Amino acid sequence: MKTTPFTDVHIALGAKMHEFAGYNMPIEYSGIIDEHLTVCNGVGVFDVSHMGEFWVKGPHALPFLQSITSNDVSALTIGKAQYTCFPNEEGGIVDDLLVYYYEPEKYLLVVNASNIEKDWNWCVSHNTVGAELENSSDNTGQLAVQGPKAKEVLQRLTSVDLSAIPYYSFVTGEFAGCKNVIISNTGYTGAGGFELYFYPEDGIKIWNAIFEAGQPEGIKPVGLGARDTLRLEMGFCLYGNDLSDTTSPIEAGLGWITKFVDGKEFTNRAELERQKKEGVTRKLCAFELLERGIPRHGYEIVDTEGNVIGEVTSGTMSPLMKKRIGMGYVKTEYAKIGTEFAIRIRNKDIKAQVVKPPFRK
Repeated sequence: MKTTPFTDVHIALGAKMHEFAGYNMPIEYSGIIDEHLTVCNGVGVFDVSHMGEFWVKGPHALPFLQSITSNDVSALTIGKAQYTCFPNEEGGIVDDLLVYYYEPEKYLLVVNASNIEKDWNWCVSHNTVGAELENSSDNTGQLAVQGPKAKEVLQRLTSVDLSAIPYYSFVTGEFAGCKNVIISNTGYTGAGGFELYFYPEDGIKIWNAIFEAGQPEGIKPVGLGARDTLRLEMGFCLYGNDLSDTTSPIEAGLGWITKFVDGKEFTNRAELERQKKEGVTRKLCAFELLERGIPRHGYEIVDTEGNVIGEVTSGTMSPLMKKRIGMGYVKTEYAKIGTEFAIRIRNKDIKAQVVKPPFRK
């Protein structure tokens, strides 16, 4: 298995480790519920160094990104980030990702760990305009410091004014005595905070500095288990569960990152534009169970007469609200807020109701 700059630290701290996307990653330390609540109420640190990073450079960088992503990259100004996806030729999604406009003719793509090789091959094979591509995944470390107290902890370690970095914006500066650290006001928890990108050799120094600075706030390391429950409470999609090669961004409720602006001809634009205009036969919806049970990925969703109308893509017991929540694709007519259906759990149909995300307001 691959390691991150912090793998030995996780093991020394007694983390429960498991393979994820080819990496030896921490799933939990003190427990998923405790870690989840730490992020909601204080500050927690995630090792997300397994994520992929690609640089796109040169005079053809923007035309390339406009042709391969669904969102309008031309709308970005330097220092801004954008959520987007790579559509495929069949109407599905190769991956969802972030695009950072780093400097003139230079962008950073941050892709999912499980899709690094697939995404890299996709970018290389679709680079028909001569953009300069660099796979920097193995030369980039990343920590997500998340929670309502994250800003005050991190501010002790940098002269960069973190309050001056709006949501989905970033600054490159010195952090914990390390130069060229990207400090990004982004995250996958809905609890606020920042993501830091740095050279792997600076990782341990940055980790130690953060945990020393955060002692008064009760800072804790957080594993991938709580990362999943936190993102689900916010209704954020997870590739491999809620998004895939066979789910379109329109079906997934990502029409807002699918921009049909003049002059932007991207992969499968015509089909996605048709879907947005004519509608789709299924939609991703959020739901809460009205009875006891836990919805799990792959469980059938049925109507009141027991007919299968869809499938659960993500589900859990919400650590914060103590509600049984989930997301799944259903026939479009069942996706309206307030609609009741059932989740088939061990041959028993458990009542559920469609709600408006996020679950955690």
